[in-house]
Amino acid sequence: MEVAEERRRMKAAALESARRFVELAEEVLGPVTAVVVGSYARGDFNAWSDVDLLVVSPNFDRNPLRRFDQLSEAVKAGPALEVIPLTPEEFGRQVRLGTPLAEEALTVGVVIRDGLGLLKRSS
Repeated sequence: MEVAEERRRMKAAALESARRFVELAEEVLGPVTAVVVGSYARGDFNAWSDVDLLVVSPNFDRNPLRRFDQLSEAVKAGPALEVIPLTPEEFGRQVRLGTPLAEEALTVGVVIRDGLGLLKRSS
């Protein structure tokens, strides 16, 4: 049981780090949709795993490299985060193409915030 409890603690800490990041990112970008994907979403993370966080915002710079500048303060709060910044149009294209990133976000991703309503799942 000790290993299972440690894994629960690791995942809880990772998700809390993602939540703090999203709060700071929203101060700069306004409402965002943010979802944890990758090993923390699937449950196959380990002590060396980073936290993959898809962040979608209509207010991201058109130049993808400048998006990280927009998030620089938020990134300082969550250094173990691997942020994937997309615009809603870019995310929509990913969904239409059925990319692994989009599929994971829509199926097993851990929704941190869906301020843009992009991840509504039917029950």
